[in-house]
Amino acid sequence: MTKKRYKYVPKNLKELLVEMKDTSELMIDLAYSAMIYDDEDIAEEVMHLEEKMDMLDYHVKMGAMLSTRRIEDGEQLLGVLEVAAASEYIANAAMEISKCVLMDISIPDRLKVALRNADETIVKVRVNEESEMVGQTLGDLELDIEAGMWIIAIRRNADWIYAPTKETRLRQGDVLIARGHDEGVPLFFEKATNKIYTPRKVIDCNETAGFEQAIEIIVEMKNMCELSVGLAYSALLLNNKDIAQEVQSIEQTLDEMKYEVQELVLEAACSMESPSELKGVLILASASEKISNAASDIADPVFREIGLHPIIAMAVRESDEIIIKIEVASCSPILGKSLKELRLETETGIHILAVKRDNRWIYSVSGRITIHENDILIARGSRVGEEALIEMCTCPVDLK
Repeated sequence: MTKKRYKYVPKNLKELLVEMKDTSELMIDLAYSAMIYDDEDIAEEVMHLEEKMDMLDYHVKMGAMLSTRRIEDGEQLLGVLEVAAASEYIANAAMEISKCVLMDISIPDRLKVALRNADETIVKVRVNEESEMVGQTLGDLELDIEAGMWIIAIRRNADWIYAPTKETRLRQGDVLIARGHDEGVPLFFEKATNKIYTPRKVIDCNETAGFEQAIEIIVEMKNMCELSVGLAYSALLLNNKDIAQEVQSIEQTLDEMKYEVQELVLEAACSMESPSELKGVLILASASEKISNAASDIADPVFREIGLHPIIAMAVRESDEIIIKIEVASCSPILGKSLKELRLETETGIHILAVKRDNRWIYSVSGRITIHENDILIARGSRVGEEALIEMCTCPVDLK
């Protein structure tokens, strides 16, 4: 493919970083959607978005070079370039996943179902003519608050709407691609279709134990690489070396997991009639590892104590999904409750990335964790979800 020649047009560096972050994360979601649903249209759009990323990367580099006047400027802008390059690496990993669909490299149905049941699942529904969603905007519906689901793409007749905004109005027959917590899927499905949600059953294909283990590792790699990206941006926003160190630790773990998957796949291929579908498994393992590498690059300026340019933190705060940091007050109504009881993903659309307690960070955040006084929560979600989380973590307002 011949690379396009870009013409430089002055652009705001902060806005460019926001767009690169949002676009690269959208590409990952779309790539997994394309693979799970064998949708070539979505896969093609990922490839088009990669061209957009190349253009954005070019403008960031040009803008950074033209903004440099002193050594101090160069040092700060070095972090900007590292973040931009890492977003480009994430986009490249998404492109590799999409190529599986375009090159007809299949993955086992069992893995598709397992990916839908990952920490953040992907679901595809069609809006029924009698649905309450018809005629409503995404802002009116507040699906991130009501069901903990984000609409990442809409297919309307032959056209696609990617990264729809809160002003986007839904129509009868729209096909919605959404990402969120699996607890919110039934509510989202019923709102859109007016039907009761029935989970897809897994067909027993008599795969080997090693292959089953490889599938479990792939799903865990997807969860961990997505966590590493969220933590990396958190490290940038908070300029926190502890979180940056955890991102590097996750990267090392995913390196080991990739090699384990490769070994298990090679062993399983010997006993399978059609080992060709294992190609997709290997590509997914490699893509997850590359995403974690990119996350490590995002956090690298913090870890090496490179002076961060202010626009980096501003870009993280102004993207589609923002990073949130809040301390739980001593009078908060959620004290003593577990994350499972609170159901933050479905009640606020907020995903907790990490908890700081008594100068110790907890990164493997499960539903069993209970909220303590003075806990510091690091989370990602929408601005509406942020307001709901702030209300939950602070003292109730006395209206008397």
